[in-house]
Amino acid sequence: MDESKSLPTGSRATLASSLTAQLRLQIMRGEIAPGSKLRLEELRDTYGVSLSPLRESLSRLGAEGLVIIEDQRGYRVAPVSRANLEEVTRLRIELESLALRESIRLGDDRWEESLVASFHTLQKIEKLRHLPEKMEEWERAHHSFHVALLGACGMPLLLQFCSTLQDLSDRYRRIYLQQGRRPPERDISAEHRSVMEAALARDEEKSIRYLRENIERTGAYILSILDDDL
Repeated sequence: MDESKSLPTGSRATLASSLTAQLRLQIMRGEIAPGSKLRLEELRDTYGVSLSPLRESLSRLGAEGLVIIEDQRGYRVAPVSRANLEEVTRLRIELESLALRESIRLGDDRWEESLVASFHTLQKIEKLRHLPEKMEEWERAHHSFHVALLGACGMPLLLQFCSTLQDLSDRYRRIYLQQGRRPPERDISAEHRSVMEAALARDEEKSIRYLRENIERTGAYILSILDDDL
């Protein structure tokens, strides 16, 4: 009997959400290797849960593009490849540019305050981001900054797509940073500041250009590593 079926609906949903967060983090960090098989029995023993929340969690991660659901063959962590990263980078540029343009057009005082606050939080942790114990804190602050930047666009589906693409892009960077790779010297804080200041000045074209350059630089760096490894 699947024990999770005896739990109240809210408890099952909470368990699945917690498990999804744990698996997502391990996949994002590369602790579960790209392309590796996800065996339900092993995962059940590892996490001490039944199969129902496991399947639900893997389905959620499949919708996010982090897990491949194979007909009749189970689940596998999404592989990494040059073609996939190029596609993710291109889509990020297109969709985030659209969301940013709309946020600049529609954003009010609350949006401006949220954007400035998220940048301040990110800036405080910026110089420590390469320390292993600070990496996760920086990742959360970085994600929050991009969410705040695009958050006034008024299109929930677009924001969902942008968040998913950012996770897919960040997985590449996180995997190689976990391997001890050192990125080229960049003033990432200045890049983020330029995007923010142009957005606050309601300069759509300049802000979008700075955002595009930020995304392209990160993509180019990871592509150079992929080419070395292939």
